[in-house]
Amino acid sequence: MAVLVTGASGFLGSHVLERLAASGTLALGLGRDEARCAALEAGGHRIVRHDLARPLDSVLDPRLGRVERIIHCAALSAPFGRLADFEAANVTATRNLLDFARRQGVSRFVHISSPSVCFAFRDQLGLSEDAALPEPVNHYARTKREAETVVLGQPDIHPMVLRPRGIYGKGDRALLPRLIRAAKSRPLPLFRGGRAAIDLTYVDDVVDAVMAALAAPGKAEGRIFNISGGEVLPVRRIADEACIRAGFKARWRPTPLMPAMLAAGLMEAVALRLPGRPEPPVTRYGLGLFAYAQSLDLSKAKRVLGWAPKISFEQGLDRTFSGRVWL
Repeated sequence: MAVLVTGASGFLGSHVLERLAASGTLALGLGRDEARCAALEAGGHRIVRHDLARPLDSVLDPRLGRVERIIHCAALSAPFGRLADFEAANVTATRNLLDFARRQGVSRFVHISSPSVCFAFRDQLGLSEDAALPEPVNHYARTKREAETVVLGQPDIHPMVLRPRGIYGKGDRALLPRLIRAAKSRPLPLFRGGRAAIDLTYVDDVVDAVMAALAAPGKAEGRIFNISGGEVLPVRRIADEACIRAGFKARWRPTPLMPAMLAAGLMEAVALRLPGRPEPPVTRYGLGLFAYAQSLDLSKAKRVLGWAPKISFEQGLDRTFSGRVWL
């Protein structure tokens, strides 16, 4: 039974591909990053380099035969950028993959979305999958929400949507590295007396959820599932412990929230008018993560998928930083 993994040259996709290979599953990875695709090929994986913003026609390895299941990890994930880029990577690419999935007659389509679609500038604890969605906070959230709608509107491909929160672990090039770089360069803002909190997810727990989704009964199809580590952790603790493992102590500065938000909004407005629209040093979404308490209700995933997180934050940090040198 052949499985196609998109975003295989990315963080989560590469871990999913490794797990499938370890289980003896016939799998093909689809990715864009040439160097990372080459490294996966050198490790014995079947890899195709392809940009899903273009239709997926005859690019697959003919040795695979018919693809029966698809795990769609590919996405443009960033707090800032051009809407056209997000639409191409997150909406057009998903539509192209869905067209391919229908032609292949796949028996399961697992779509990796994001809790960013639920983010709002307020505390939201124990948020369920059925909660009303707020106005999208950025282009990433807007296009991921649209992609969810498109996927769930295709019942013939047996779709499921996972929303994993804050994925970190070995090979992470985004969440903890960005946090550590920010903490090295300047004091971190301490908003609202340090009330911000969030539930992160170690990458192996997300891969376990993907495997559970592939094997789930038919009643799981057409549904959305929250995925996280299940621990609601103060953002200050997350930053402090990550920085200690990186070899330095984070600095904090009590900061009023509203003036900081206004300044971030101004920086975003200026960046939108610059050539290439570079990401500003601070975004309103980034500040929101340091200001508000956010957590997900995992009861549906536990009940329907039989999945629950296994890796604590402390264990996840130990695995993430083991043998890694942080400059």
